[in-house]
Amino acid sequence: MWVSAVSAMEGMEHWKREIQDRLQQGIEYAHQIPPTQMYAAATVLLFTTILLLAIRLFKRTKSNTIVLAGLSGSGKTVLFYQLRDGSVHQGTVTSMEPNEDTFLLHSETTKKGKMKPVHVVDVPGHSRLRPKLDEFLPQAAGIVFVVDALEFLPSLSAVSEYLYDILTNASVVKKKVPILICCNKTDKVTAHTKEFIRKQIEKEIEKLRASRSGISEADIANDTTLGIPGEVFSFSHCVNKVSIAEASGWTGEISQVEQFIRAHVKP
Repeated sequence: MWVSAVSAMEGMEHWKREIQDRLQQGIEYAHQIPPTQMYAAATVLLFTTILLLAIRLFKRTKSNTIVLAGLSGSGKTVLFYQLRDGSVHQGTVTSMEPNEDTFLLHSETTKKGKMKPVHVVDVPGHSRLRPKLDEFLPQAAGIVFVVDALEFLPSLSAVSEYLYDILTNASVVKKKVPILICCNKTDKVTAHTKEFIRKQIEKEIEKLRASRSGISEADIANDTTLGIPGEVFSFSHCVNKVSIAEASGWTGEISQVEQFIRAHVKP
């Protein structure tokens, strides 16, 4: 045992001397490098470190939140449960508090471990509860704006005003948050088509632009101008991408909504 202990101590001394020699060689080599090269190398190393940290931070903070918005009765809550459970569940009840959960899309449950969970927020559509939407818009990776395609015309004005407020929201515009106008209940024969709904909302928003152009800058401090001045409004003029799709929460025909979500919450 005494021999082994001595051997171990000698081995440690050898490694200690080796490390000291290498360290001394490194110091001598560093002294031989011109200061300008040393500064350049340090600058490159610092820049590379900052860039790698920024990339990692961006990946960590990239949002996985999808906000479901729209008027009461449009079918947001049914859509929420279809996305989560593949059923209407409690969707017949008008929600007075946001439904909020993080889950794999129901159609992807067989791919567990391969797909990224989505944080979905169903915001109540009642006008008195609408300010809750402002709490979630800054977090949104995408917004699904649900429209009742069956009872569309009676609610056209209210739908357009609500969507106008979202499209001019400073946070939504600054981050260029994509928006999907989801025409729900299209399984019904008398439901309006997505093209009809798109054109009618564009016309109504054009009227809103004209009527709100006289509002003082103080009143719209948190908003942004919508569309292109001097041109008739079109969703293609928005800085953030606006698309439109058809769906039916009750029958589970929500593939276009799921495709939109996966396009903006990557696996």
